[in-house]
Amino acid sequence: MARPCHPHRMTSAVLLDLAGVIYDGEKAVPGAAEAVARLRAAGLPIRFVSNTTRSSKPTILARLARLGLPVTSNELFTPAEAACDWLRAHSRGAHLLVHPDLVSEFQDLPTDSGMAVVVGDAGDAFDYRSLNAAFRKLTDGAELLALAPNRAFKDADGGLSLDAGPFIAALEFASQRQAIVLGKPAPGFFRAALATIPCPAAEAVMVGDDAETDVAGALSAGLGHALLVRTGKYREGDEARFAPAPSATVDDISAAVDWILARRRGSE
Repeated sequence: MARPCHPHRMTSAVLLDLAGVIYDGEKAVPGAAEAVARLRAAGLPIRFVSNTTRSSKPTILARLARLGLPVTSNELFTPAEAACDWLRAHSRGAHLLVHPDLVSEFQDLPTDSGMAVVVGDAGDAFDYRSLNAAFRKLTDGAELLALAPNRAFKDADGGLSLDAGPFIAALEFASQRQAIVLGKPAPGFFRAALATIPCPAAEAVMVGDDAETDVAGALSAGLGHALLVRTGKYREGDEARFAPAPSATVDDISAAVDWILARRRGSE
């Protein structure tokens, strides 16, 4: 069920998920480039907030450019960046349990103080040896940082595969420690993106394919609206599985932009 719409709320910025909304694997979602261009033409600032933790920021930016979507570095927010900021702010070194392609993001970090275990979607690197090594760091007093707690993602073969969330839950259970979540649905992640515009949360719209981390997460963080698209990992009935429910459920990014621009015109 859709949440009540509040057309009197001004829309001043749009947050967009990437995987499943803008692209699926190496292919753009049909109409995605045009939809983003329409938002830019309407003068709406955009921030791309991704929980993808298998690719570095430069790799993501290069993929977007290949798909006809030039995005600047300061428009893209990733959990790895948030983790590096946290590690420096708390003077912690990193024990990494991440995908090999993400290791390059963790440079010039503290090495002479406490530790934090950083967990992303490590893919095949999630084996007993690596999980047990992380567990031992946690029992020695390390903090547990979760880049993203997603349960599953849409894999290259079209099916759902395990994301980092189940492995984070296993480490929490074994170590009796609570993970600090740095990507979506952490309110600070959404707010950090909006702070660069700047834009009050109540004037922002989030568009995502994950009803839990993208949509319910954004609404719980105080965003005015959040739209769920029926692309990517979406499965029938997702809009009713988590609270708060989406402001609306739409077919794809193009339909989401239609929804945003129609209501923006209605509020002017």
